[in-house]
Amino acid sequence: MNAPDLAPGALPTVRRLRIDLDTPLPRHWCGGDAFRTAWFNALSMSFPVGEQFFIDAVRAGVATLPEAQRAAFEPAIKAFVGQEATHRRIHSLFNDHLARQGLVNHWAQRAQRRLRRLDGVDLRIWVGVTAATEHLTAILAEYLLSRPAALGDAEPRLAALWHWHASEETEHRSTAFDLYRAMGGDERWRLRLFRLVTWHFVTDALRQTLHNLWRDGSLWRVRTWAGGWRFVFGPDGLVRALWRPWRRYRRADFHPSQQDERLAAAWLRDHAAVWEAVGAATSAGAARGAPGV
Repeated sequence: MNAPDLAPGALPTVRRLRIDLDTPLPRHWCGGDAFRTAWFNALSMSFPVGEQFFIDAVRAGVATLPEAQRAAFEPAIKAFVGQEATHRRIHSLFNDHLARQGLVNHWAQRAQRRLRRLDGVDLRIWVGVTAATEHLTAILAEYLLSRPAALGDAEPRLAALWHWHASEETEHRSTAFDLYRAMGGDERWRLRLFRLVTWHFVTDALRQTLHNLWRDGSLWRVRTWAGGWRFVFGPDGLVRALWRPWRRYRRADFHPSQQDERLAAAWLRDHAAVWEAVGAATSAGAARGAPGV
């Protein structure tokens, strides 16, 4: 299988985010909405462990390719690693604030236990899990970028963090998928892994959100669940908005590049003041955690 045709101009850009992550977060930083805040906090709790796994998966996976294919993939892999390492560092700083608020990160603990089971498993499984998760994060990114109201009343610095992350997820959405194909990953396992990843992602997100609400003291409030119902099941909620994009992954002719990237490009262009391009980090340097804030 041939490596993708990757023009240098199409490669993702590694960026340093210019926002204040020293000032403590308000408890309900997402417009005073307890449920939305707890849900976004839950997602953030999963990112450092998940993104380290993605970095490890693509670096190990690309090393299995013949030299010519490996060379063709290397620029995209370096950019992917650079972006994901930055996301890992930014969300680690974000999560430090959550820990100081008394929230406990159970999602990361569960994810670490599951990932240990992949030790010694075919690296195509690692990359297939990464590709499946990248589709989920890409469609969540599309949701955030296309529906400003989801974060429109959040603190501006925190809305910028989430929109920046969403935009970069859109940029590198194809990397793991293309690598999985180049490694000889088959369709049966691609779809099987997608179902498994979806199950764990949804159940972990809900469990962590509920635990965040419990720790926050907002779990049994009527207002919490009224807002949560609208956010998840409302006319413009997550379930209705994400069902069709989720199903796209199951099509035989699916490729992540079919997702429209114009919203991400527009956000990055219109908010250039909050980020600084630092180029494509080396795989080794990015895996150590640079660049960051």
